[in-house]
Amino acid sequence: MCFQVNNDLVIRPYTPVSSDEEHGFFDLVVKVYFKNAHPMFPEGGKMTQYLDNMKLGERIHVRGPNGLLVYIGPSTFAIKPNKKALPDIRKAKKVGMIAGGSGLTPMYQLIKHALKNPADTTIFSLIYANQTPNDILCKDDLELWTRQYSDRLSVYYTVDRPDDTWKGGVGFVNADMIRAHLPASGSDTLVLMCGPPPMIKFACLPSLDTLGYTEQMRFVY
Repeated sequence: MCFQVNNDLVIRPYTPVSSDEEHGFFDLVVKVYFKNAHPMFPEGGKMTQYLDNMKLGERIHVRGPNGLLVYIGPSTFAIKPNKKALPDIRKAKKVGMIAGGSGLTPMYQLIKHALKNPADTTIFSLIYANQTPNDILCKDDLELWTRQYSDRLSVYYTVDRPDDTWKGGVGFVNADMIRAHLPASGSDTLVLMCGPPPMIKFACLPSLDTLGYTEQMRFVY
């Protein structure tokens, strides 16, 4: 999605949470980052605030779909190493997922699509990291799915700053967390990651290296 402000073009990628089978529209989950809400980003999110202020009937430029991963299903992925390359076909009966904040959206779309297909027996395990419990997106849907499809989906939540009522995990994603809540490395395992770049670079990838996940067993959105 893109818009222009003060002669600057603002472009941000988003993953729809609606299905490709739903024609004529798509749904987005957008977390609005307001001004002065974070000391490191005093201006807030340009795109999210723009979307938040849009009025009914206004338009915004959209292009796509783009991306390097396509779920062919069941348990089959087409993954391109780059946009111009032909896709590699990978089979994974066990899919681990690590999402941070709004990085949940590609995981949400994939889980939703796979679970509604009774012929798809892929097992999904998600670690979902946020700063606080209030930052967790789509929790009602995730909780509903874990109850309805308990043999196919598990979700582990972890936060940096818990409140007094929090009963989930605490702290950054680490090797112990991955070992406990994601499928072990193996030829039928694939780990998908989406979140803030520091989380991926300094927490997820080193932990996967420690636990023996090869490059073929991982993908970063």
